[in-house]
Amino acid sequence: MNTLIFRTFAPFLTALMLIFSIFVLLRGHNEPGGGFIGGLIGAAAFAMYGIAFGVQAVRRAMVFHPMSIAGFGLLVSTLSGVISAPLGYPFMTGIWIYPSLAGIEVPLATVISFDIGVYLVVVGTFASIALALEERDDG
Repeated sequence: MNTLIFRTFAPFLTALMLIFSIFVLLRGHNEPGGGFIGGLIGAAAFAMYGIAFGVQAVRRAMVFHPMSIAGFGLLVSTLSGVISAPLGYPFMTGIWIYPSLAGIEVPLATVISFDIGVYLVVVGTFASIALALEERDDG
């Protein structure tokens, strides 16, 4: 399946899939989507890139080891849940703040940081699995 056409379009499709995965992540509060499905789309993008160019190209593109990304995402998700405890709320209660940026009120919540953490866990874990399978298949 490593054809010239596939290798030509793989970088464009990978970029498009990663942008779409971030879109799905960010719209997940009010509509279907969120960290999990966005992370699956992102991991699928890296897997497709790996099929086209090999595991080493994906490892260079990701910069960090996939399990390090997953670990950082787990830390972000956990901290998002713990933030509510010192404020007197139960674990995983969404906390909202409304800072003003250039005169515009911007609502921020621990909900989005939790979704970002889930996104990173899913991308890191599934990319690690896909890369391990592709390495095994290459060898």
